[in-house]
Formats: sequence, C-alpha cells, structure tokens
Amino acid sequence: MTPIKKIHSRTVVMPSSNIDTDQIIPGRFLTTTTKQGLGKQLFADWRYDASGQPKPDFVLNQPAAQGCEVLVAGRNIGCGSSREHAPWALLDYGFRAVVSTEIADIFRSNSLKNGLLPVIVDETTHQWLLANPGAQVTVDLESCTLALPTGVAVRFPIDAFSRYCLMNGVDELGYLQSQESAIAAYERARA
Repeated sequence: MTPIKKIHSRTVVMPSSNIDTDQIIPGRFLTTTTKQGLGKQLFADWRYDASGQPKPDFVLNQPAAQGCEVLVAGRNIGCGSSREHAPWALLDYGFRAVVSTEIADIFRSNSLKNGLLPVIVDETTHQWLLANPGAQVTVDLESCTLALPTGVAVRFPIDAFSRYCLMNGVDELGYLQSQESAIAAYERARA
C-alpha cells in the first residue's frame, strides 16, 4: 500500500445518497482477484452508455475530475454488499480518500484495510463540500483533519491501528510481519 500522511487534492463530488457497492463496482466485474484495471469499471453503469461509450455528463468523465484524489459522496456511501472490490476500484481509479457524513461499516473497514481513507465529517462541512465541487482540500492523517480552502479544518475519527497502517503503508499482515523479531524473541523466551 502507498503510505498516506497528507493528501492535497481537488474534490470530485457525487452528491447521491446511499451509493451502494454494486453501483461503485457492478457485480459482473467481480470475477477478478486482482486490483489492477478495476478503475475502468468504477461506476460503470453510471459512466458508460449501453454501447460502452463514456457519458459526457457523468462527473468522472469530465476533465475537471482528472487527477482528483478525494471523492465527496452523499450520505451513506458503500452500503449494500461487502465486496472488497469497491475500494479496489476507487483506488485503481486514483482516489485516496472518500468523504461523507456516513460511510457504511463494512465498506469503511474494507477501505481501511486496502489503503483508502474514509473521512467522516459533520453536516456543515459536508454541505460546503457538496456545494463547492473541485475545491482544493488537504486531508492530514497525522492530525486527523480535513482542511478546506476557507481556512476551516475539521477533525475526523479513525482508530489508532488503522491510522498507523495507513501512515506506514502496511496492511494487517504487513504489520504482523514487521513484528517478526519481537514474536521470535517472545517464542524463544517462552521455550
């Protein structure tokens, strides 16, 4: 995983509420066990017409979305099934953080385990972000804050272990492997 300390990016805004994981990555694309290439299918049913051509009015098909690493979504993103492919697709597209007032629990957990930072903000901040697509924001994982271009910075919750893993670019297995010498020392002392 790529370590996250700070993300400086413009935002892409998708104001819809209850964006479920089947909308994020439709079930027909779940036949792969690799993360590469899923970004092309991200929001496929919304992004492409019946012939597979990009819909010009969809936000991810517009030039302003290119290079953005922060997705601002409506309330309750990631609801529905527990597919890990959803954060994989968002990451493969280029997103590093997802911001909302509510993020579904399993999606949030899958995101944290795969290097996508879920940022939960208050309603006032969320409304400002929704009203200002393309705003340049800074997500600071060291201080657990999201800074707006207005100078306002709001704190967001994250557990210490997930924060450590994201900041160091390791997943749970990587963390355990980094403790190998301490585990071996414990086992030697116990024997």
